[in-house]
Amino acid sequence: MPVQDSAALGAARRLGEALARYGIAVIVKGERDLAVVSVCEGLTVWCNGERFWWQAGWDPQRRCLVNASQEVSALDRAAGRIAEHYATFRQRPSGCGGQV
Repeated sequence: MPVQDSAALGAARRLGEALARYGIAVIVKGERDLAVVSVCEGLTVWCNGERFWWQAGWDPQRRCLVNASQEVSALDRAAGRIAEHYATFRQRPSGCGGQV
């Protein structure tokens, strides 16, 4: 009998498929409770089966990283937001040097 994906890994794989429609290739890995979608160097999305979350930038006033998140049930919205962030991130000198 084949082993069934955890909720986190299943959602991460669906996100990977959605990002592929934007022309973004990813690597998906996961365990029981947490999955990781490697978009490119410096842009990683985590999933616990209920939410996706990723680092979306830097707040210079508070001097801290800013995280973004989206419910797994809003997969297309999450993929669109991550694709937008990916496009912006790649334009920065310190952004993605290329896809992983």
